[in-house]
Amino acid sequence: MSGPKSTSSRQRRAQLRAYKSLAESDDALARLIARHGRPDPFSWGAWEEAVGDDAFAELVLHILGQQISTQAALTIYGRLRATLGGTVGPAEVIAVPEEALRAAGLSGAKARSLRDLAERVLDGRLDFERLARSDDVTAQAELEAVRGIGPWSAQVFLLHHLRRGDIFPAADIGLLRGAQSAFALAARPTAVELARRAERWRPFRSYAAALLWARSGDGTAP
Repeated sequence: MSGPKSTSSRQRRAQLRAYKSLAESDDALARLIARHGRPDPFSWGAWEEAVGDDAFAELVLHILGQQISTQAALTIYGRLRATLGGTVGPAEVIAVPEEALRAAGLSGAKARSLRDLAERVLDGRLDFERLARSDDVTAQAELEAVRGIGPWSAQVFLLHHLRRGDIFPAADIGLLRGAQSAFALAARPTAVELARRAERWRPFRSYAAALLWARSGDGTAP
């Protein structure tokens, strides 16, 4: 496993351009920038420390993190890694029975998702190098073909691992909570309503997401 990805000077310049554009396009985001600065949308703290730059392990962690807390996901990931002998790889996942995955704390559905993911990586149906060359729509569709990977998991992977600058997982609870606070809304917006507002933030929606996560108190998303 390699270490967390570093931020290059080119990426820092892109970050400055993105936040300048967002501040000009939306007064509410300008106020968030004044309050929270310019958070790096591609950094995700303890999750990144757990998987480094390993694409397969990151997708595994995103699957584990569905519908549970960050701490719970990291705990289960640690148990899974121990079960697999210290390496979270496709061959290791295939080599153990589903019962062993369940014993590590996975639900039956998540265990089957991990096996499908591993099989697709091993037989080439999911290729991370090809994914990196694909546009956002194509890459998201390829990820969603994996059992148990929906729009949220695919989008967060594109944002964090592939560092795509215009990804906005509008259904994320942290973004919805941050938007309600940032825009002084009486009720939490729906994902559709937030996605509609986010259209004005193209092509820098990943950076807008980082601001809303900061506003929600979540920091960066899993």
